[in-house]
Parts: sequence; structure tokens; C-alpha cells
Amino acid sequence: MRTYYAMVTESRLIVNGGCYSPLMCGRFYLTASSAEIRKQFKLDKMPELVPRYNIAPMQTSPIVVAEENGRALHMARWGMVPSWSRDLSPGAGMVNAPAETLQEKPPYRKAFDAQRCLVPANGFYEWQTRGAKKQPYKIAVRQGTLIAFAGLWERWTPEGGEPVMTFTIVTTRASKLVSEVHDRMPVIIAPPDHQRWLTAPALTAKKLLVPFAAGLTIGAVSDRVNNIKNDDVSLLQSAEL
Repeated sequence: MRTYYAMVTESRLIVNGGCYSPLMCGRFYLTASSAEIRKQFKLDKMPELVPRYNIAPMQTSPIVVAEENGRALHMARWGMVPSWSRDLSPGAGMVNAPAETLQEKPPYRKAFDAQRCLVPANGFYEWQTRGAKKQPYKIAVRQGTLIAFAGLWERWTPEGGEPVMTFTIVTTRASKLVSEVHDRMPVIIAPPDHQRWLTAPALTAKKLLVPFAAGLTIGAVSDRVNNIKNDDVSLLQSAEL
């Protein structure tokens, strides 16, 4: 039996005079096989994963981090929790990290300097307000190619308990295509830049925080994706408007 955690309530965030939703990206999916992920991210070890079609905040998903002997994949809780936090509750407000504030806010600044990660995905969802209704859209690279979001990670340890790895997804202004439905999008790191994002100095990594536009596709999907209990392949099917 799977356990699902409550979604964060929708709110707004002011960044450099603009008003953005902190939950962009608020859902994504990962359907690639373990073999594909291992090859794409140059991993020595890779656990068996099941396809996920509706990954939501506070749930776990794989992240790729740099370690002394190369790269490693860890399962981590979506919603970054600073190591000094008393509990996991701050994660609800740290699902996304706006690229504009990474070097301003202390929890992000520390992680941006030394704890960057790649978040494997095949695509993400966003909602466009259409009158009284919010229409969900699926956004991905053509052919559903495996991609990587820019992420930051932390390790939080409860008193007398086991460490919990947590992460946040970095967002930036939307590309022209994505702006048709939302003003923000996750930062997507192209394969040639994977190592640069993981290990380069912060000033170099900052140059990668730009909208990704190469080969993106967008299409309406069923509002079944609104419910995090729905997690099946039919969520990816096109819907008529």
C-alpha cells in the first residue's frame, strides 16, 4: 500500500517585484527504466524503480549527486529541509527554489554552493487558469526523452533517528512555449552540463539557470492528475479541450 502526503496549499511568492507560484514545478513524472537512468547519468549502481506518473511534494523520488568516486543515486523526499530544522515541516515551503534567490536566502545559498543535484524526470505538469477551471498540461521534450531538473539537496537528521535526504527543484522564468500556461518552469540541465551543474563553482553553475526551450512539447491532459492518488499511465494521454 502506497502512502501519499498532503499537497501544499497554493500560495504566492514575491521575487524581484514579480508574483510567482512556489509550486512551479508542483508535479512531475518519471517513467524511464532503471537502465536508461543509469546510462544517462553515468551511475555505477542503480536500484530497480517503478514508473511514476504523478510525483507530488512530500513524496520520494531519485536524485543524482556527486560523490568522491563519481555519481550516486539516492531516494529523497521532495521539499528541502535545512539540516538545522527541528522537524520536516519546512519542506512544504521549499518544494521549489527560485533561481533569482539562490544566493540570497541562507538555506538555498549553502546548498547552491556545495549540494547541487540532478532530478531525473520525463516531464512535468502545469495548470492554466481557464475561467473558473484550471486545465492541466503535460510538458516534456519530444519523444518523452529522459531529462534532468536542476536541484538542491539537504540531509536532515531527527534526534535519535535515521537521516532523511530532501531536495528542491530550481525554477526560472518560463520559455516562450511554457509561458502560454505559466510564468515559471523548472530549470532543465542538458546532458553535456550535468557535471558542471553538480560540481562547478557557483558562479559557473549560475549561468545554467536559464529557460530550456529546445524541443519542448506541451499538451492538455485529463484533470485526473489533480488527485495525487492517481498514478498511472493514462495520466499522460492527451485530452480534448
